[in-house]
Amino acid sequence: MKIVYLPTAAGLYLNYLVHGMGVILMSLNMQALEQQWQTDAAGVSIVISSLGIGRLSILFFSGILSDRFGRRPFVLTGMVCYVIFFFGILCTNNIVMAYAFGFLAGMANSFLDAGTYPSLMEAFPDTPSTANILIKAFVSAGQFLLPMIISLLVWANLWFGWSFIIAAGIMLLNGLFLLRCTFPAHPGRPRSCTPSPTEDKAPHCSFVDLASYTLYGYVSMATFYLISQWLAQYGQHIAGMPYTSAIKLLSIYTCGSLLCVMITAPLVRKTVRPTTLLMLYTFISFIALVTVCLYPTATVVTIFAFVIGFSSAGGVVQIGLTLMAARFTHAKGKATGIYYSAGSIATFTIPLITAHLSERSIADIMWFDTAIAALGFLLALFLGYRSYAEEKRRPMLTL
Repeated sequence: MKIVYLPTAAGLYLNYLVHGMGVILMSLNMQALEQQWQTDAAGVSIVISSLGIGRLSILFFSGILSDRFGRRPFVLTGMVCYVIFFFGILCTNNIVMAYAFGFLAGMANSFLDAGTYPSLMEAFPDTPSTANILIKAFVSAGQFLLPMIISLLVWANLWFGWSFIIAAGIMLLNGLFLLRCTFPAHPGRPRSCTPSPTEDKAPHCSFVDLASYTLYGYVSMATFYLISQWLAQYGQHIAGMPYTSAIKLLSIYTCGSLLCVMITAPLVRKTVRPTTLLMLYTFISFIALVTVCLYPTATVVTIFAFVIGFSSAGGVVQIGLTLMAARFTHAKGKATGIYYSAGSIATFTIPLITAHLSERSIADIMWFDTAIAALGFLLALFLGYRSYAEEKRRPMLTL
């Protein structure tokens, strides 16, 4: 770890606090945006899906380009795009323009991911899992703070747009800060194809592993993204909770994810294999979602909002990325692009599916998430098996 990169890391993490707000800003302001855009909940959900399309459109290429041209330009470009999104949503009065600004926010997320994850892995090469998991802590912090901010705005009878302006203000100030920070060196042009002795011992990414990690990127993202968008609606309309109590479910959910990050970060650094945590957390997430679907009461939803946040949003996405990136020694940006491209497909397709399911019942949305969590658990078991087989094979190759 290099001290010079600590301010840079702080600025990068702060971006993801704002990103955590940005992911749920439209869903928590759904009623106000329905009136502003003259549409319904399904229309707002379709606009939310634009974030996934925008993210998918450039994530793979931005990851490759960040390996060549550096991380800083992509981080700063993402911040500018996010600021435009925050102000643009407030200025539009139809879903067509809103969709365009949502698309831009998805691109912003791609730029941030392409620059941030590789930067942190390069700045802290001895603890890359911990560095990446901490991103989730700041995403969760943003999702924890935003419902409180919106509750205060509702209590004070203030304009909902202040929540967007606060997020934009933090991003602007942080951009000025990051302009003065030092970023770690990046690989630049592709290196010689001849591997070093260290690289030769590193696990290689077969097609089966590549496909498995990519699919896990989709499933893990879909599981927690769906919850973050619909948990408040589920609490209000299925569990019968008041609106102000329902939106606080997201704060409880993010408390669970924050606690998980605090527990997971030291574990992956010292004692527990990351694949073991993947299997454990995805199993807990599946059981928790089944419980919420079978017993949709205010008490059960409140308790298990914390459990679901702990298990599905506490860093499993970042652990999966770190495991995959370990197989792309000099192309971490490319690995990030592939992994999160799968995740962005989830953020595009899931809102479209839930827009249809919401016309039937919000309860069906939660059952749908339960099925996705079950698939995630099966994938985690497979990745754990592959990792164990790789570890057994490697000592035999060195004999």
